[in-house]
Amino acid sequence: MDKEQHSSLPGLFGQKHSSRDYTKAEFWGKNQFNSSFPASLVAYMWARSIEPVYVCVNAANKVVHRSISGKDLFGIDPLSDTLYYNFEANYLPYEKYYVGKREKIDLVLTDLSTDKAIRGLEIKLTALPDNTTCGKPEDQFSCEIVVRPASICYLACSICHCYDGSNGRRRLRDLLGQFPNIKHWEDDEQVVVHLSDMFDALDRVARDMYRHQTPLMVQPVWKTNGKKPQLADNCLDVFVWSNLAVLHMCRPDKREVRKLSRPHRCLVWIYRMLFEFLTYGQFNYDETINELSYTTMNDKAFSISGTMSYPLLKSPELACPRIRKDEIKNIILGGGQNLLSPERRFDAIIYNSPDLFA
Repeated sequence: MDKEQHSSLPGLFGQKHSSRDYTKAEFWGKNQFNSSFPASLVAYMWARSIEPVYVCVNAANKVVHRSISGKDLFGIDPLSDTLYYNFEANYLPYEKYYVGKREKIDLVLTDLSTDKAIRGLEIKLTALPDNTTCGKPEDQFSCEIVVRPASICYLACSICHCYDGSNGRRRLRDLLGQFPNIKHWEDDEQVVVHLSDMFDALDRVARDMYRHQTPLMVQPVWKTNGKKPQLADNCLDVFVWSNLAVLHMCRPDKREVRKLSRPHRCLVWIYRMLFEFLTYGQFNYDETINELSYTTMNDKAFSISGTMSYPLLKSPELACPRIRKDEIKNIILGGGQNLLSPERRFDAIIYNSPDLFA
C-alpha cells in the first residue's frame, strides 16, 4: 500500500489529481460521494491486487464474468502521478457521434502527460440487498440498477466508435440489415412489432464486436446485514459492465412483446441512433430521446430490480464482497468522513459509524 496516500488532510485514496477538492465539505455531498468514493475503491483494490468482476459477453453474446484490473478499467495505472480524475465531465472522444445536448459522464480519466481523455465511465453505487431480494437467502441478494438516458447515449457512441470509418460503417449496415418501414416512430404500436427484429440486429452487432467491447458502467456494491442499516463485515466490491453487457439489461424476456417497457424503449433508441449514424454520420440525441418517449418520463432510461439483476451478477463476489468494512478507513482519509452529508443510506451509515475509523 502507498503510505503517501494517508494524508492528514481530508481526501480519498489514489486521487492525487481530481476535479474535486476534498478538503471542502461541498465535495462530500450525496451526488459527489456516490461517484468519487467508487473511483477510489477501484484504486484501492488495484493497490491490493484485487480485480473487479467484469460483466461482459462472449462470442455467442452470452453474459459471462471475467476479471478486469484497475489499470485496464481506467486505461492507466489508477495511482499514476499523471492521472486526473475528472468528475461529471464531457467525454470528448464520443462527442463527434451525436448532436444535441452535450451529455456529461460520471467520470472521465485523463492522462495529464498527453492531456487526452482515456476513458469515460458511468458509476452506479448500489445497495445490496434491495427491497426485492432482502427477504431471500443471503446468497440470493442483489441490487437495483438505475440507468440514465446519458448512459444509452454513450452506449450508442461506443458502438459508433467501433465501426467508425467507411469500411466499419459498411460492416455495421450489413449487420443491422434492412431499415424497418415505420412511418411514425413516435407511435409505439407501429414500433413494437419490429422490436424482435431490432433485438436480433443488435445481437448480430454484439456477436461481431465482442472482442472490442469496452467498460462502460462501474457498479460498486455495498452490503448491509439484510434490512438492518449496518454494514456487513464483508461489505464492498466492484462489478464492471461492458457496453455490450448493458444491452442485456434491456433485452426482452420473451419473443413477442405487445407493449414497450422502458428497457425495450432503450433498444429502440440505440437502434435508431445507429441508423442515423450510418445515414448522417451523427445521431440526434435530443430528438431521439424526446420524440420516442412513448408517453413515459425520461427522468431515467430504465431500472432493473435485484431479482432481475441477480442472474447477471450472481457470483462469489456478490455473495461475499471482498473488501471488509474495517478497510473503509484506508479509502476515506484525513477525517473525510466528518465532512459527509448523511443524505443517503451508504454515506449515512459511514457518518454514523465512528467505530469504522477507530
